[in-house]
Amino acid sequence: MAQAAVRTGLSPQEYLDFERSSPLRHEYADGELFAMAGGTLEHSAIAANILGELRNALRGRGCRVLTSDMRIKIAATRRYVYPDGAVVCARPEFEDEQRDTLLNPRVLLEVLSDSSEAYDRGDKFAQYRTLPSLEEYVLASQKAPRIEVFTRQPDGSWLLRIHGPGEQAELSSLGGALDVDRVYLDVFERDAMGEAPKDAP
Repeated sequence: MAQAAVRTGLSPQEYLDFERSSPLRHEYADGELFAMAGGTLEHSAIAANILGELRNALRGRGCRVLTSDMRIKIAATRRYVYPDGAVVCARPEFEDEQRDTLLNPRVLLEVLSDSSEAYDRGDKFAQYRTLPSLEEYVLASQKAPRIEVFTRQPDGSWLLRIHGPGEQAELSSLGGALDVDRVYLDVFERDAMGEAPKDAP
């Protein structure tokens, strides 16, 4: 999630120089820096669960599961962003010798929030689609157990599949799947009667 622009008029190299010396993270678009906002407990737990499930599923298969610390460069539009998670399976390609800006993710993950959902579904996904390496885009709700998977088709279009409780969210590019119930295990707080929020497991 990014907040209002904090600096403007920077070149990509000026952005990288600034970002590498900053204690805070910023995304970059059209010369503007946007400070990254923090997430909720649910947001953090869901992202951690997905990355853990992916790490277990892909262990020993030559893929690397990366946290939100890994910056992604979208070369076609000169943007730099921080997804909630990424998977790279080919040899990682980087912006430079610093190895902190990935160019070739195979899968990108975002956990949706009220403030970022429109951006994650719209402009950010449009930016991501310009990455030649990207094969799947995963969106996870933080309000209910729901995982959406967009998969690139041979003709360049994207197929959406939506998965809920008791289902497996297939990630064909990785030859595996996310168990929706496991992703949302212990995510939602329960009230005094032991009831989870509506639509939660």
